[in-house]
Amino acid sequence: MLIQEQDSQAYRYQSGFGNEFSSEALPGALPVGQNSPQKVPYGLYTELLSGTAFTVARSEARRTWLYRIRPSASHGQYQRMDRQLASQLGAVTPNRLRWNPMPIPQVATDFVDGLMCVAANSEPGQPGGASIYRYAANQSMERVFFNADGELLVVPQQGTLKLVTELGVLVVAPLEIAVIPRGMRFRVELIGENASGYVCENHGCALRLPDLGPIGSNGLANPRDFLAPVAQFEERDEPVQLVQKFLGELWATELDHSPLDVVAWHGNNVPYKYDLRRFNTIGTVSFDHPDPSIFTVLTSPSAVHGMANIDFVIFPPRWMVAENTFRPPWFHRNLMNEFMGLIAGAYDAKADGFSPGGASLHNCMSAHGPDHVSTEQAINAELKPHKIENTMAFMFETGQVLRPTRQALESSQLQADYDACWAGLTKTFDKNEK
Repeated sequence: MLIQEQDSQAYRYQSGFGNEFSSEALPGALPVGQNSPQKVPYGLYTELLSGTAFTVARSEARRTWLYRIRPSASHGQYQRMDRQLASQLGAVTPNRLRWNPMPIPQVATDFVDGLMCVAANSEPGQPGGASIYRYAANQSMERVFFNADGELLVVPQQGTLKLVTELGVLVVAPLEIAVIPRGMRFRVELIGENASGYVCENHGCALRLPDLGPIGSNGLANPRDFLAPVAQFEERDEPVQLVQKFLGELWATELDHSPLDVVAWHGNNVPYKYDLRRFNTIGTVSFDHPDPSIFTVLTSPSAVHGMANIDFVIFPPRWMVAENTFRPPWFHRNLMNEFMGLIAGAYDAKADGFSPGGASLHNCMSAHGPDHVSTEQAINAELKPHKIENTMAFMFETGQVLRPTRQALESSQLQADYDACWAGLTKTFDKNEK
């Protein structure tokens, strides 16, 4: 048994992806041999949090049994909040888009208030698709939040987050990620003055590790490097606001206790974190730049075989070794839709204009690739092994077109001159020179 100390900064975790976990904050709190006995130890209530339909294949099922001080049903009516997420989709545009980093707010702003929807490809109530957000906050949450519309993949770019969930605590710093299951209640506290980053709201199948195929049994993200929390509960009998996101709208109710009161739990529908620096990068050693799918950390499959509802892909530090090859990503047009962010350093296909905290959107069949400075450098580079260091870029890639929101299109961070980064790609064709 692992006990989480309430005030300790040395947090402990359980290791392994997709396993059946169990944890108790008090000895003997977990019932043995029966999930819902007539009388639960310590006078707790039994509750089941299901993340999938009851009759899916066992390999797809996500559920966790909770043993808590008060059942989640103990609440009054939710009221629609005055402050809502600006998630109205903007005009259809096939143009390539890029945004500068979000500024830190000048007024008190917690994680929920600091969310800005950038793009989406489905309504929140649909059984597929994704919505993409950026966040900027300067204040810890005092309220508790949960999302009924999908699971949340949180990618910090600046500032460390302390995610206090029903199942325990996850401390997530830049270069790490966290996933919060749909419906899981949590509070975001800041370890530091401010924080910013990215969030992907997955409305489809739960994220999981991709199959490795010809790669074999090892490589990419290793299951043992995914960490789940250990049980920690709050026994606080005081007013707490509980906010939920339901069909894209924010609703709130007032509780007389903390809803983060789970004393013991077991299951596989759990929050988890992962350190991106532990990714085992696979690359070419002969020729050609590999497809970005070789850098997939997590995937949510769709009904179309081989096409992801959402892929989370990273571009970490790595060796470039290939012979007689243009080493950055080549110019390309493809079926998938790419939202890209930069956590740290520089991206090897962009010489300028793509800063940490920034973002870009290249939709279906949008022509893109390295800017003219990166292209010229790559064509003329001495092809010796070199290591791309001090960088971490990522991509949310999806099979459905991502429509930017009106707020994102009207944002002062939108770069009006993004297309200019390719303007220097002048004609070099000479039919007389082989």
